Amino acid sequence: MAIVFHCEHCGKKIKASDSAGGKWDKCPACHNRLYVPGPDTEEELKLAPIDKDDESKQEELMDETYQFTQEILLEREIPDGPPGTAKPLSETGEKELTKNIIVYLRQMADGELDEALRTADLIAPYSRQAVEILDRIALSEMPEPELADVPQHVLSGLIKNLRTRIS
Repeated sequence: MAIVFHCEHCGKKIKASDSAGGKWDKCPACHNRLYVPGPDTEEELKLAPIDKDDESKQEELMDETYQFTQEILLEREIPDGPPGTAKPLSETGEKELTKNIIVYLRQMADGELDEALRTADLIAPYSRQAVEILDRIALSEMPEPELADVPQHVLSGLIKNLRTRIS
């Protein structure tokens, strides 16, 4: 027995074999990808209402995880000496500089401008190395996990902004 249904894109009536049920295929008329429904069954689905307490607890846990992540990203040592006196990169480390750059980009994306300016001040003494790191981030196909939710065009603009600021 064939499965008969209508294409959700063009509305044409389509017949598919029983074996195609529950799979994806192309509409023969409009060639859009569509889901072929399974054969009709009288089986009743067992559904349960959404538990609002579980949903709110899940949301709280996600917020807490985000806050912890932000706190970890923002942890950094404050350099010794007056502002503008920079230690050689070997002492500060490329990892610390990379972390500060990622923190800056995240702060800018989140609209935390005052914090971002302070972070930029930590990056500025290492501008040559920072530009190399920024180029690596800009050319990377996979963004840093902390920046994965920032749209690529926004991230590119933030990188250009930081390059201009520290150059």
